[in-house]
Amino acid sequence: MGDFWVFGYGSLMWRPGFAHTETERARLHGYRRSLCVRSWVHRGTRERPGLVLGLDRGGSCVGLAFRVPLELRDEVMAYLRERELVTSVYLERILPVRLADGRIVQAVCYIVDRAHVQYAGSLEEEAAADIVRGAVGQSGRNEDYVLSAVEHLAALDIRDHWMEAVARRLEAADSEETALQRGSGTSSRR
Repeated sequence: MGDFWVFGYGSLMWRPGFAHTETERARLHGYRRSLCVRSWVHRGTRERPGLVLGLDRGGSCVGLAFRVPLELRDEVMAYLRERELVTSVYLERILPVRLADGRIVQAVCYIVDRAHVQYAGSLEEEAAADIVRGAVGQSGRNEDYVLSAVEHLAALDIRDHWMEAVARRLEAADSEETALQRGSGTSSRR
């Protein structure tokens, strides 16, 4: 057993938080990036849950794969499990990912557990935007989380049309709200 790989599809891509020796663009087949996890702490509350990213079945997902030296395996796996498995909404799996250079490697992936109470299911763009809009948790506004994720993906030259469509709906709603508030003489600052 040698070095191992970790697949990132969300914040792990721009904030991995662990040592690695190589980063490669990668595609995971059979799963897609989706706002399919109800957030009750960081981006919402139990009364007004928000949505955060998960890997859900179907399609494929472009992300980043990180190569980790064997000698750091225990340390990195402990870190990942503490970060990703807090509420057990994600399942740890070893799945094949195709790197940009054509290599296929086995990578640690965290996929959503569809049986978990926090699983929100497969949502249409409008439904996802409606849930995200107005949800706030300990880490801030859910809209900020989604818009930031889309910006980070764009910076990595990764297109996710579904996420971009959700972001457009959020921005359009924000523009409408700002226009309405200006018309009534109130500020849109929160």
